[in-house]
Amino acid sequence: MASLPRRGLVPPLLWGLTLFLSLPGPVWLQPSPLPQSSPPTELHPCHTCRELVDSFNKGLERTIRDNFGGGNTAWEEEKLSKYKDSETRLVEVLESVCSKSDFECHRLLELSEELVESWWFHKQQEAPDLFQWLCSDSLKLCCPSGTFGPSCHPCPGGAEKPCGGYGQCEGEGTRGGSGHCDCQAGYGGEACGQCGLGYFEAERNASHLVCSACFGPCARCSGPEESNCLQCKKGWALHHLKCVDIDECGTERASCGADQFCVNTEGSYECRDCAKACLGCMGAGPGRCKKCSPGYQQVGSKCLDVDECETQVCPGENEQCENTEGSYRCICAEGYKQMEGVCVKEQIPESAGFFSEMTEDELVVLQQMFFGVVICALATLAAKGDLVFTAIFIGAVAAMTGYWLSERSDRVLEGFIKGR
Repeated sequence: MASLPRRGLVPPLLWGLTLFLSLPGPVWLQPSPLPQSSPPTELHPCHTCRELVDSFNKGLERTIRDNFGGGNTAWEEEKLSKYKDSETRLVEVLESVCSKSDFECHRLLELSEELVESWWFHKQQEAPDLFQWLCSDSLKLCCPSGTFGPSCHPCPGGAEKPCGGYGQCEGEGTRGGSGHCDCQAGYGGEACGQCGLGYFEAERNASHLVCSACFGPCARCSGPEESNCLQCKKGWALHHLKCVDIDECGTERASCGADQFCVNTEGSYECRDCAKACLGCMGAGPGRCKKCSPGYQQVGSKCLDVDECETQVCPGENEQCENTEGSYRCICAEGYKQMEGVCVKEQIPESAGFFSEMTEDELVVLQQMFFGVVICALATLAAKGDLVFTAIFIGAVAAMTGYWLSERSDRVLEGFIKGR
């Protein structure tokens, strides 16, 4: 039989691109390192083969649906009998069986293409299940359900009900895996046929097991009640079929630091820091100290802060003492500031007047401008009344005064405008 035509350039180009990118390249072509993360779980080749077969079967359904389905039934039946097992249909299915980005599918298809062709033309009648014939019998990538490993051994609990139906058999259906049962919560044992730690058998028969939770601190029990305990979890002690909390702080089981104290909790304990006033303590607060820290003194049953400022501890000039928790510090008195280790008096700048930053020339110009404004105001007031002659006289005086001032102020005004 002639070999099938190629399915286009896409698969070879994809494999060529993958090979090219895998080769070492110049520094500027190397991608930036990605943040470290857990590597993705690699699928067993059996899963790839199963997906390939599923896609192949969908392609068979699609090619029948797209090419036939309405019209001349007799003609369709005649054509369908020829198209059903034709090379044309096989090529159409294989062209779309793998997505462009699924490299594993393309690789597996390249390896198994001749087997698929052989099944298509010669084995369909005797082996209608392509998955069983290709993935299990021919490529030996998969095992029947309930089995695992190179020789397809039965999972614990048997192939019909692996792990008793209460867990997952590692590698089931593949030629890999350990066959170890990953049991559901509450179940344990090699084949998940027992109740796990903290659970008891609520119901059991030849094919069924129900495990229910024990009372909180019970590790093993005969029932759900507090008095049904047979074994206790860590941090608890069995007493008359009940689990009682162990006070680790009252025994040598607790291990806390020198500046910590122990606090008992249910099934365990905590170590907490002593108060700042304590050097070693038996509990919380300054009243449970074994010994007082430096800067503290015992007053009654408590370690209290010593006020060092009651004595002369700041010898520097213009210094004063400020008490702190367990200590003190020397600061400059009010009105003084620290400069090179010495307290010096702060210089308070004098407040500046409104005209303090103006030059003499600017003041002269300002005075002349003010004088002119006053003259104009008087002339305006006079013009509003009946004293017409008075207004004319005042206007004349203003004009003469302005002329006289302009003679003397040209130089001053010019210097003011130019900023000299």
